[in-house]
Amino acid sequence: MNETESSTRRDFINTLLLGGAAGGMAAILPPSLAYGDTTTASTQLSEAEEWFKKIKGTHRVAFDGTTPHEGLPIIWNWAFYYSNNGTGSSDEDITAMTVLRHSAIPFAMKTELWEKYQLGEFVGVNDPKTQKPSLRNTMYEPQEGDMPVPIVQGIKDLQARGALFCVCDLALNVYSGAKAGQIGADPAALYEEWKAGVLPGIQIVPSGVWALERAQKHGCAYIFAGN
Repeated sequence: MNETESSTRRDFINTLLLGGAAGGMAAILPPSLAYGDTTTASTQLSEAEEWFKKIKGTHRVAFDGTTPHEGLPIIWNWAFYYSNNGTGSSDEDITAMTVLRHSAIPFAMKTELWEKYQLGEFVGVNDPKTQKPSLRNTMYEPQEGDMPVPIVQGIKDLQARGALFCVCDLALNVYSGAKAGQIGADPAALYEEWKAGVLPGIQIVPSGVWALERAQKHGCAYIFAGN
């Protein structure tokens, strides 16, 4: 783990602790829950539960992506398909799910947000082309040189094969709040902007740990993909 990632983790914990001390749970929960918007929370829960019905096949796994970890939460998703194809299983008999939570959540977000909010610097992801903090999501539609080997697919292509990706709503709230504090923005407005900037087909779930438990109930093995 590099210094930036370590600092981000500390900031995350500090945000939770300080938020709880200063404003109670309302300071760290998503606005829809913190302020009693039960309709929004219920709709989100219903959509997430329905999404889990997409899990199929004999070979099922959930990758726990807690950190960017050089793209491994996505790369291992591809590797699961690649190795199972190589041992005789078709994509129709495979489900690989990646749960993006904690500091890995920017991989679920559009490049426009990476550029606008300096997300590469924020969570410690460098652009392979420049070796500087990334201003783009290199894992959604990777360009030449973004992946360790050319055959590795990104999120968009993996989704077309049946792979599933979800993102932690609690982390979206906490990290957008931390970024809002850095730049003097309204936390609620930034949270809504980040939610709206989640990439097509990536499901927002109440929390990453919630999703991992649901995935295991649906027969997915668990593999830690953070660091």
